[in-house]
Amino acid sequence: MMYLYVRAIHIIFVVCWMAGLFYIVRLFIYHREAQDKPEPAKTILSEQFEIIEKRLWWIIATPSMYFVIAAGATMLHLNPGLWTMPWLHVKLTFVVGLIAYHFVCQKIMKQMARGIYKWTSIQLRLWNELATIILFAIVFLVVLKSAINWIFGVIGIILFSLIIMSAVKVYKYFREKK
Repeated sequence: MMYLYVRAIHIIFVVCWMAGLFYIVRLFIYHREAQDKPEPAKTILSEQFEIIEKRLWWIIATPSMYFVIAAGATMLHLNPGLWTMPWLHVKLTFVVGLIAYHFVCQKIMKQMARGIYKWTSIQLRLWNELATIILFAIVFLVVLKSAINWIFGVIGIILFSLIIMSAVKVYKYFREKK
């Protein structure tokens, strides 16, 4: 029974963490685009984006990530038989990738706060899609519990990635056309 409560907490904080990751990169995109505005709009917008980004990051995204990790570790402790399942190892690899994604986002946020804008708007839009791809991979692994069919999963993720990247390029084309 305890396992089910911990799993529910895990799912709730996965949703919170993913919402934070999706939203932070959208904020980065708008923050980056604000740099093309004339003064004083540029400064006003940048200051507001920095406040919103910090609050989202330190109040929602980062604590949620730690709750996800704690609940996941607790589930593995309560049900050690999970360690014998190959799909879990693949899932944990994607989770490590998502944690790395989290810390790259943190680095981007800190750079922008210092006035360093290394990423273009289009690069950030593509970066935003990486979290979606990792989320899809994790959900399919958890639901299907199959690491044996990982080749089909990888092919599907690659195709999905190409579709998303194409959609971003089409969006950019129509946006610039205006």
